[in-house]
Amino acid sequence: MRGPRREDFSTNPETPNVGLPTPTYPVGGRKKGVGVRPWLELLSTGEAEMKEDGKHTIMRKTGLPARDLRILDPLLSYPSTVLGRERAIVINLEHIKAIITAQEVLLLNSKDPSVSPFIEELQRRIKCHHHATKPQEEENSEGETHTSVDPGQGESGTPKFEDQGSEAKKDAKQSLENQDGSKVLPFEFVALEACLEAASSSLESEAVRLELEAHPALDKLTSKISTLNLERVRQIKSRLVAITGRVQKVRDELEHLLDDDEDMAEMYLTEKLAQKLENSSASSMNESESVEIDLPEEDEDDRLPPEFASEANRDESYLRANDAHDLLMSAHSALSRNSRGTHTSSTRSAITNKFDVEELEMLLEAYFVQIDGTLNKLSTLREYVDDTEDYINIMLDDKQNQLLQMGVMLTTATLVMSAFIAVAGVFGMNITIELFNDEKAGPGRFLWTVIGGTVGSIFLYVGAIGWWKHKRLLE
Repeated sequence: MRGPRREDFSTNPETPNVGLPTPTYPVGGRKKGVGVRPWLELLSTGEAEMKEDGKHTIMRKTGLPARDLRILDPLLSYPSTVLGRERAIVINLEHIKAIITAQEVLLLNSKDPSVSPFIEELQRRIKCHHHATKPQEEENSEGETHTSVDPGQGESGTPKFEDQGSEAKKDAKQSLENQDGSKVLPFEFVALEACLEAASSSLESEAVRLELEAHPALDKLTSKISTLNLERVRQIKSRLVAITGRVQKVRDELEHLLDDDEDMAEMYLTEKLAQKLENSSASSMNESESVEIDLPEEDEDDRLPPEFASEANRDESYLRANDAHDLLMSAHSALSRNSRGTHTSSTRSAITNKFDVEELEMLLEAYFVQIDGTLNKLSTLREYVDDTEDYINIMLDDKQNQLLQMGVMLTTATLVMSAFIAVAGVFGMNITIELFNDEKAGPGRFLWTVIGGTVGSIFLYVGAIGWWKHKRLLE
């Protein structure tokens, strides 16, 4: 193959690099990036926004690896999965494919008509959660305006870092308390509950619809066994097996989460975010206290006048505050970079083990019971189908036995008739006997011979049938 030639490129004389070739792109613009898909972003305030983001953008935003995003790929058939990661929760339940973070929900297949009711319900719940926690946000915003000023800093007005850390911690945990002081679910659990409810309701509705279709079809098959009724029952059984497998997978996933406290602790995104902010503020405070600006020693003759001493002290405190602020920002950025890990041993730190998973456990148990009830309903329907199949098989076996008995009776009758035909064949031979002499025997004797042969055949048939019944070969 030859390489590209100079005439294969078009040059732009208006550019400073006149002699350098520039590639010509096809009509319609450049090719769109690989893996760019429309994502519906639902914020914690309930606002929705459609964005087209690529795989790497989603990975940077949520901290998920590529293998977790493949679970949400509509071109790949992955079973139902609920994964808890360091900064996000991956949901793949039936028709719901979403990524939940501490501040937003990303939906992949938002244009699917079956997902529209779920989006409306999720927006309603997010707005209710936002209204329930809004007073705390207003209080936190008011508290930020009244920042305390260090008296030793003079007129610089630099706020204390202890107040910044406490306020950041309150902002991160503001979704855990209601306006009346009662505890409410965090944002990620509100979205998770909506996903679980939508998936369980969808499976339950399919199970109920299948049950309503199955009972009349099975009853009709019981009354009349035909090819059409058998085909209808076969389709119902195929749907039953498929739905049972899907429900069983969701149940196993919830059971796996309930059995592992570490996996449930990974889903406390708001708690982990608050813990990180607290740790970052504490580390920045310690580092700011250890920062000291070394100045050369001054003699008593080199001391500044009193009017310049206050300005020097003020500049020194301002430099210390700026150094501490830079340390806080660097610590926060380092934590954000380190939080991009996956479900590894580094994420299962001692911090997550201290979380109380009772709240999430109660939430998962409620939907586990609902899914288990749907599975029991499908199991009952499966038993009813199996019982109907057994009844149909019994009916077919009974008819087959009747056909066999009829075959035995017909075979016995054929045997007796064959014996009578053998006797008639003997008498039909061309031999000379007195029976064929009209002067001695006549037609009367021939008639008695036929009557005797018929009676004998009947007697043999009845005797054979009685023998079969005696041996219990016939009913």
